[in-house]
Amino acid sequence: MKATVIIPNLNGAGWLRDSIESIWQQTEQDFELIVVDNGSTDESLAIARSYQGHPRYTLIENAENTGFSHAVNQGIALAKSEYVALFNNDAFAEPTWLAELLRTADADPRIFAVSSLMLRYYEPHLADDAGDYVTILGFACKRGDGLRAERYTKPCRVFSACGGAALYRKAVLDEIGTFDENFFAYYEDVDLSWRANNRGWRNVYCPTARCRHICGATTGAVRYNPFKSIQSGRNSILLPYKNQPLLMLVLNFVPMLLGYLLKVVMFRLRGFGNDYAKGFHEAWIALPKLDKPRFRWRNLPNYLWVECSLIAGLFRYLVYRVQRALKIT
Repeated sequence: MKATVIIPNLNGAGWLRDSIESIWQQTEQDFELIVVDNGSTDESLAIARSYQGHPRYTLIENAENTGFSHAVNQGIALAKSEYVALFNNDAFAEPTWLAELLRTADADPRIFAVSSLMLRYYEPHLADDAGDYVTILGFACKRGDGLRAERYTKPCRVFSACGGAALYRKAVLDEIGTFDENFFAYYEDVDLSWRANNRGWRNVYCPTARCRHICGATTGAVRYNPFKSIQSGRNSILLPYKNQPLLMLVLNFVPMLLGYLLKVVMFRLRGFGNDYAKGFHEAWIALPKLDKPRFRWRNLPNYLWVECSLIAGLFRYLVYRVQRALKIT
């Protein structure tokens, strides 16, 4: 089997069937599909069950919401394929989506993850995500969010693949580990890609692997809500602490502190200051539970690449904010 496609689901009755059907209609058919239901209480569980009996389909039913990371890790544990692809239950793939991801990954054995061009469902001329990046301020950001999709027609290396529609090399997952379940939701994909970067693996963007995405349909967080604010505050602390060696943490402490202060102000202005602070509190509880990778001298060139990417990410973020302020797409 070439690939395993994993769709985590939580109360996705309005879009799950169309999402699954878009996968079955792929031009590349050498794959199996695993749906992991995270305690759905709507009709989406019945939809997921309706595909049982298909020879390339597996349904995992959890009694409660175990979080994105745990759910997809359950699917990865069952995968016997060369690649694993994650796909959101509110995303809809073009017929060549999987074939393009596989073509890109097969072209270079150093590639760990391939990120898709995710388009906004209701505004398909605009990008939703074209790979993710991280700034030295500690912000993890979606590349291209709300900008014209025609800007993102060239393949390139990216800091992180967006786990909403991405392909991962299974052998590298076996080497560096799967999704960290301390990240209940949000940033878990950036953490995984960061670990790969530190080991010298490459994450790339494939503009021809296209899908449309209803952003925030599962969590109800198109922009902000209490759940997303808590997770953002929590995981924005865990992410750099876990993946930066001590010297990098010292060098980047001042800009990260500035970034956290800016986020505190931003979340307070949007009415979610207490939720964001709650996330900070949860982070201090979770820090001792993290499996922080050991510093390795042989990875020094990779750490330097990451540091340069964080600095470049700041300039990318500032340009993006100017574009949004001027309403440039």
